[in-house]
Amino acid sequence: MAHSKSSCQYIPSDTQKTDVSLIYGRDISSVFESKERVVAVDHVDFDIEQGKITAIIGESGSGKSTLLKLIYGLLEPFSGEVRYKGWLVPTRKDKLIPGHDAMKLVSQGFEDLNLYAKVWDNIASQLPNTNLDYKKSRTEEMLVRLKINHLAQQRVADLSGGERQRVAIARALINDPKVLLMDEPFNQVDAAFRDDLQQDIRQIVEELGLTVILVSHDPAEVLAMADSLIVMKAGKIVDLGSPETLYYTPQNPYTALLLAKSNILTPEQADTIGLKTTQSIAVHQEWIEVTASSDSTLRIKNIRFRGFYKEYVIGDDNLSVHAIVNTASPLPTGTKVKLDIKKHITFTSTNL
Repeated sequence: MAHSKSSCQYIPSDTQKTDVSLIYGRDISSVFESKERVVAVDHVDFDIEQGKITAIIGESGSGKSTLLKLIYGLLEPFSGEVRYKGWLVPTRKDKLIPGHDAMKLVSQGFEDLNLYAKVWDNIASQLPNTNLDYKKSRTEEMLVRLKINHLAQQRVADLSGGERQRVAIARALINDPKVLLMDEPFNQVDAAFRDDLQQDIRQIVEELGLTVILVSHDPAEVLAMADSLIVMKAGKIVDLGSPETLYYTPQNPYTALLLAKSNILTPEQADTIGLKTTQSIAVHQEWIEVTASSDSTLRIKNIRFRGFYKEYVIGDDNLSVHAIVNTASPLPTGTKVKLDIKKHITFTSTNL
């Protein structure tokens, strides 16, 4: 089994920092020099707790996958430092095979899997042949834990995306890493099976005390499973906290838009729907009550079917506000309506 090693053996000059989080990042930057200079991660600070699931979320190009690679040691920071248990995380310049010994990375493309080998062989191959009984029992344990024991003799090439993801996770966990890093783990998992995989990962975390850091562009994937969120935009961390805290009291409008598809309104736009404010605000769709009003300047411009609910698009020629329909019989398109805002979030100018 793999043993957690400090990075002092790779960086002899390093001194362990005490009283810091399990994974500690300060002033981290990553810059790529090509035809144009690209700042992928821009002077960010973060703390990741042990035994928790932390999700790094943001739109494509926000820097979240780059941050994951910096945490693992695949990339060297342009500035700042990443520490694991107080020790600097070694990078390519410090060790021949990059990647922290206590961590395992599951990439979104399953590059580590041998597509034409059996599931059993893909997982068992990570253990040496010095103890064949342990190798057999440990492989069986991983197959059962990831609920893929019935696939043991199938080729990976013949599996679905969700099944391949389970194989990749089992392969990563067989050597008992302390930290599991996952890049877009649900990208190739059918929606019908996504929730089951999320809950299985949550159970593994609780049983093993594993620390999980995952990257996702879709907040809906992680709201129910993550203990903590790191929200990234244009290389910067714009918000961090628990999913519930960031949903109801985000510090940045981007977070409200990303997590809740919230209506982000300027003071002038807020005045149109009856709210007086000197700052930008966010109004979640479920915080709006819509009633017919012949005196209103606002009308229902469109009604969108969203499956288990419908969505009003309300406004005038200069404004569109989205609201969840709270009735089985929506008002028809074109109806003049008034809005009752049950709650809103006010942002300070420094949050924008």
